[in-house]
Amino acid sequence: MTFSATIIADSVSPNGHRLTTIEVTFPRIVLAEFNTHRVFSRNSASSRAIPVRKRISHVQQDPFIPDAWGAEQKGMQAEHDLNDADAEKARAIWRAATANAIESARALAELGAHKEYANRLLEPFMWQTVLVTATEWDNFFALRDSEMAQPEIHEAARLMRAAYNSSAPRFVDFGEWHLPLIQPDEYDGVFEFSEAARKVSSARCARVSYLTHDGTRDVGKDLDLFDRLYRPGHMSPFEHVATPNKYVGKLVQEDETSLGNPIYRWYPRFDGNLRGWKQYRKFFPHEANFGAR
Repeated sequence: MTFSATIIADSVSPNGHRLTTIEVTFPRIVLAEFNTHRVFSRNSASSRAIPVRKRISHVQQDPFIPDAWGAEQKGMQAEHDLNDADAEKARAIWRAATANAIESARALAELGAHKEYANRLLEPFMWQTVLVTATEWDNFFALRDSEMAQPEIHEAARLMRAAYNSSAPRFVDFGEWHLPLIQPDEYDGVFEFSEAARKVSSARCARVSYLTHDGTRDVGKDLDLFDRLYRPGHMSPFEHVATPNKYVGKLVQEDETSLGNPIYRWYPRFDGNLRGWKQYRKFFPHEANFGAR
């Protein structure tokens, strides 16, 4: 596995608001930094869900090992790298730590410890694939596609910006839907307008794949997964699915000029973290507080 960024769905509304879903793969060590961007809707595989043996196999076959080794100095950015000899020593230390984490995770699993603990030991050496949907990208690109960012998130952001800039969004009219991971052959003129399509897309976003864990496409299992997500209130996968919002904002008078003329400010309409689009989760009662059900 390596760094990658792929456009999964790219839509533009009648009001000109662009909504884009990107599948991005980067080292697990920068997931926390990635998740600080609150305008993003995102889902990725959980260490609590994947069996330890699978995680161990992934790390054994394809561990993350840093390419560059910045030298220690004050501040958050490394201006210089370790010399070649020390960089090779650093890689050897990292490989030894990887092997130790694998053996420790295996020992915990054999002891009967749950994967939500055993898998945590493997996280620094994992690659992570994330599905992210947003209307607002400029701030993320400015902060992360930057020499000041950690190299791993910088490379991910660079690839995401390139994918975003090279993609042409599909026009989605009022009453139509942005449906990540619904496959081209499933657009038959009926299904894409159905409630089932929204549920299937949401479930696939939770899984970060249109395939089941068995490697098959199964709409029935997608619908079952949707129900398992909805019943306890796990709504984040429903944020990737959205429909254009006719109401895009309002003008509010905030002040007056010295001559008494009004000064207005335009407040764009956001539903959740999307501008100009209404998320599927917003169609469900108590979506923001399932404790109120």
